[in-house]
Amino acid sequence: MTTPPDLRFNETGPYWSAPLHRTARRTLNSEDFAPGVSIPTAAAVQRDDASPAQANLGVVTARPDDGYRDREPAPEQGSGEELSEIFGRRLRLATGELNSQAEFSMAPIKDNGFKRKAEDDLDTPSQNKRHKSSHSQSPEPERRELVKGVKPIPFPEKPAVIEERNGEIEFRVVDNDNKRESLIILTGLKCIFQKQLPKMPKDYIARLVYDRTHLSMAIVKKPLEVVGGITYRPFKGRQFAEIVFCAISSDQQVKGYGAHLMSHLKDYVKATSDVMHFLTYADNYAIGYFKKQGFTKEITLEKSKWMGYIKDYEGGTIMQCTMLPRVRYLEMGRMLLKQKEAVHAKIRAFSKSHQVHQPPKQWKNGPCKIDPMSIEAIRASGWSPDMDELARQPRHGPNYNQLLHLLNDMQNHASSWPFLNPVSRDDVADYYDVIKEPMDLSTMEVKLEADNYATPEDFIKDAKLIFDNCRKYNNETTPYAKSANKLEKYMWQQIKAIPEWSHLEP
Repeated sequence: MTTPPDLRFNETGPYWSAPLHRTARRTLNSEDFAPGVSIPTAAAVQRDDASPAQANLGVVTARPDDGYRDREPAPEQGSGEELSEIFGRRLRLATGELNSQAEFSMAPIKDNGFKRKAEDDLDTPSQNKRHKSSHSQSPEPERRELVKGVKPIPFPEKPAVIEERNGEIEFRVVDNDNKRESLIILTGLKCIFQKQLPKMPKDYIARLVYDRTHLSMAIVKKPLEVVGGITYRPFKGRQFAEIVFCAISSDQQVKGYGAHLMSHLKDYVKATSDVMHFLTYADNYAIGYFKKQGFTKEITLEKSKWMGYIKDYEGGTIMQCTMLPRVRYLEMGRMLLKQKEAVHAKIRAFSKSHQVHQPPKQWKNGPCKIDPMSIEAIRASGWSPDMDELARQPRHGPNYNQLLHLLNDMQNHASSWPFLNPVSRDDVADYYDVIKEPMDLSTMEVKLEADNYATPEDFIKDAKLIFDNCRKYNNETTPYAKSANKLEKYMWQQIKAIPEWSHLEP
């Protein structure tokens, strides 16, 4: 059998050259064509980025991830319809009747934005097949069809994220570089810090904000209106930065600015420096905020790295945040939501708690009494009437809550320190020789949880035992005896404030 000549293109159009080195009775592949021509393949049909001319010719253009050899696209000669017609007709004449596998290899490229004319002549069965398969003029409907079964995870975005996307706010990193805009932003930050941190000296705040060793990230509204920010100092080579000030304007504190600002700062610091840890001194009002942003009171950073470098504030609590190198904190909310959805999906594979059952048909005309065991889902859950009775039983006695509040008030009193725990034999060797019935507040707490106090009188009996033991072992002039008297007086004040216990007397 003779092999057909090779089909090539030049300036004047297609022409035939030397014979191919393969037989024609087989599926054509890329080696059967000259470098100037690429055959349409099944992979080419799936390509979404082909140009209109390439889509009409069936040219496979190489991409690094396609797995194809690099080859030049066919030069465009005339219209796409003419080249397609010439290419198809002469190839059929040269190769004869191709087998079904070859027909499949000549499948069309998906029509991406290039509309075939209605009057185009479809003069071959294979072309008719191609025309029927090209039912979509754009890849978008097919993509939507592919992801039809995938439900997007709804993500509630904070107002700060929406405002940033809409261009209402922006996050700027500034330092004291003597530029006009930088000084305006730093001055705005200084005013916010001075207002939100009234116990901090104003000149001290100004000195640190304008310090050239400090950087600031500010939330800015147009035109240059500062609504909040963070001033921090990075320590190069020590892998940590100190957060000096962090504040948001009082009228802007319900939009999620603080959390979004901290996420921006973490991503920026990781991307521009070697800093992987934050240290800060937080007052009692800021501890809750920093905990939500990943800070902890447990300091794991070596003291040799930070001791003596950061500013120490009296009454503040030092906190640390260690950043994860592979986490983008601005996307952390979405990431956690996806992880939560994945966990729920695994739970649903073993549990039926997500299934919602329709109400009983007997309730169609209004509420009525029904037997719970007549409902299939209740029977399947393993429920029984005995379980319901046990669940309705109170865990503790009727006086538990009031006694618990009273005990907590006594434990938090300033004079309770000698009676919080049992007396140690190591500290007082002869105590248990003198006191035969020891008692303390922690032992009373254990007995209360075990429901050993059926009445308030039982509770008061143990409390009086604590005070009597103290006065028996200690002289009246000692701090222990004085503390016992103060705590006992306070206990009776609290008891008298409860109307149900007004009948009790010291």
